Amino acid sequence: MAAMTIDKLVPGLALLRDYKRDWLSADLVAGLSVAAVALPIGIAYAQLAGFPPVVGIYSCILPPIAYALFGSSRQLIVNPDAAACAIVASTVAPLAAGDPARYLDLAIALTAISGVLCIAGGFAGLGVIANFLSRPILTGYLNGIALSIIVGQLGKLLGFDVASGGFFRTLAAVVSRLDQTHIGTTAVGTSLLILLFAFRSFFPRLPGPLIAAVIGTVMVYILGLSNQGVAIVGSVPAGFPLPRIPSVGYGDLTPLVLGASGIVLVSFCSMMTTARGFAAKNGYTIDANRDMTALGICDLASALNRGFVVSGADSRTAVADSSGGKSQMTGIIASIAMACVLLFLTSPLAYLPITALAAILISSASGLFDIASVHRYYKLSKPEFLQCLIATFGVMTIGVLPGVLIAVALAIMNLLRKGSRPHDVELGLIEGKNHIYASAEEGGKIVPGLIIYRFDGPILFFNADYLKARVSSLINEASTKTRYFLFNAEACPGLDVTGVDALESIQKDLAENGITFGIARAKGVFRATVELSGIAEEIGSENFFPTIHAGVHRFLISSEAKGGSGQSVVSVAN
Repeated sequence: MAAMTIDKLVPGLALLRDYKRDWLSADLVAGLSVAAVALPIGIAYAQLAGFPPVVGIYSCILPPIAYALFGSSRQLIVNPDAAACAIVASTVAPLAAGDPARYLDLAIALTAISGVLCIAGGFAGLGVIANFLSRPILTGYLNGIALSIIVGQLGKLLGFDVASGGFFRTLAAVVSRLDQTHIGTTAVGTSLLILLFAFRSFFPRLPGPLIAAVIGTVMVYILGLSNQGVAIVGSVPAGFPLPRIPSVGYGDLTPLVLGASGIVLVSFCSMMTTARGFAAKNGYTIDANRDMTALGICDLASALNRGFVVSGADSRTAVADSSGGKSQMTGIIASIAMACVLLFLTSPLAYLPITALAAILISSASGLFDIASVHRYYKLSKPEFLQCLIATFGVMTIGVLPGVLIAVALAIMNLLRKGSRPHDVELGLIEGKNHIYASAEEGGKIVPGLIIYRFDGPILFFNADYLKARVSSLINEASTKTRYFLFNAEACPGLDVTGVDALESIQKDLAENGITFGIARAKGVFRATVELSGIAEEIGSENFFPTIHAGVHRFLISSEAKGGSGQSVVSVAN
C-alpha cells in the first residue's frame, strides 16, 4: 500500500524499478548528446535572461531529474526555454534597476512563484490550459519572440552593446551604430552562425551548438582574440551553488505574480505541444495535469539551485529522440554530464566568445520562427492568420509580457467569436435516399412549409440572441409560408438559463404566427434542462421526436390531412 502511494506521488520511481538494462546504452548516448547541445544553449539563454553564464548551467541540472521523477513523457527534456527567458528578462529587469544581486533575488522568486502556480494548477486539474492558446496564436507569439531575440543579439554579434527597447527601437539602434562594428568579433560570430545553419541543414544529428562553441573558444585561445577586442565570457565559477533565500519586497509581488502567470501559460502550453508531439510519434499519451505539476517541481528545483524558469525544450527533446533515447533516464544522464562539466570543466568556458553565444541564440531563435504555418493559416483561415500576426507584432512592439496578455485576450476573443455565432444549417430531404437530410449545398431539398434547422453548439447567454435572429431570418426568407419549424438538437449539447428563455421566446413567437415548433433528437443535458424548465409542456410531448424523419413524417401526414403542399413528398419520406 505504501509503495502504491509513493508511486502515485513520484511516478518516475516505477521507471527505476522496471528499467531494462538493454536501454542503458541508448539512453547513455542520447543523454550525452543532449548535454552536448544543452551546455552552450544553456549558457546562451542565461545571457538572454540577463544572468551570468554559469546560471544557465545551474538551470540544466536539477530540472531534468525532477521531470524524470514526476513527468509523464519518456522523451521530453526540461531545460531553459527562449520564450520563458524573454519573459524573465522583461519582468525582472525593470524591478532590479541594474542591481545584479537584486536581479538574482527577483529571478529566484519569480522561478519559485512559477513553480508554485504550476503545482497548484496541476492539482486543481488546470492542465486543460494546454489547449487554451490556439496554435495560430502560439505560433504568432513564438514568431515575435524569435524576431525579438534575433534583433536583440545583432549588437553582440557585431561587437557592440545595444540597450533592449523593443524590436523596432533595437533594430534602429543597431543600424545607427553600424559604424562601431568590430571586425574581429563580426568575423568570428558570422562564421559560427553560418556553420550553425549548415549543421542544421546538412548534419542535424551533430551537436552544432557545442561544435560552434568549441571552435569559437579554440579560436580565441590560439589567436589571442580577447586581446584584440573580442569579448569573452570570462571566469566561470566551478561547483554547485548554495541555496539562496531571495529578498523580495511586498511591492515586487504583484509584478512577479503577473510575470509568473505569463510564464506558466506560455511555458506549459509550449511544453505540452512538444511533449504530445513526441508522445504521438512513440505511441503513448501524456497526462497534462501530471505534467503541469512536474513542471512546477522542475521550476522549484531550478530555484533551489539558483537557476531560472524552465520548460520543455523542443531542440533538446528532438536530440534525445533522434539519438535513440528510450526513457526519462536520458534526461538524468544529461544532468549528470552537465554536473561534471560544472565541477571539472569550467576553465575552458572562460574563453568562449560572447559573439558565439549570440550566434547560438540567433540560430536557435530562427528555429522558433515558423513561416510555413503562417502561410498555412493564411490559406485556411484569414481570421486566425490575423490573430497570428497580431500576437507577433504585439510581442515585437509593446513587449514580451504584454504580448502574452494579447495572446490570451485573442484566445478569449476567438472562443467568444466562435461560440457566439456557431455553425448552423437548414436541412432538406435528399430524394431517393430515405431518412437522409442535408443542406441545400449537399443536395437536400427543402420541404415546402417546413423548416428543419440545426444549431451546432450549446445555447448560452452569448449566442441566444443570434439563435433567435437566425430563426426569424429563416422564416422571413422562406419561399413558402412556414407551418412547422423542426429544431434538430443533435449538435446542441446543452443550454443555460438565457438559452431556456430564448427557446421559450422562439416557441411563443412561432405559435403567435401559427407555426408549430418541434424538437428532434433532444438528448442529455439539453433534454433534461428543457424538461426541467417547463418548456417541454408548452411545446407538447407530441412535438418531440427521436429522429428528424419522425418529425418530418408528422408534418407531412398533418399537411396531407389538411390538403397541404406536403403531399408531393410523402411517398419519398415514408
